[in-house]
Amino acid sequence: MFHGSQLTWAFWEVDEGASVPEHKHHHEQIMHIVSGEFEFTLDGKTKVYSSGDIVCVPSNHLHSGRAVTPCLLMDVFSPVRKEYQ
Repeated sequence: MFHGSQLTWAFWEVDEGASVPEHKHHHEQIMHIVSGEFEFTLDGKTKVYSSGDIVCVPSNHLHSGRAVTPCLLMDVFSPVRKEYQ
């Protein structure tokens, strides 16, 4: 995790089959799939994203995910995710 004054930059190594339950937060989030395949649901619409794809998650929108394969993900959150500091 890296924190600036206005954002948090996070890198995640995600095991195949690992999941993130549906949730929402006030942070805007941009997710980049660095490698692997990640099934992502945003506002009830599900799509499998793969290496090089980018997903923008607006503030307070329901989303969840599941690693179809082992993944390396990069997230940028704004404002700073204080709970990750």
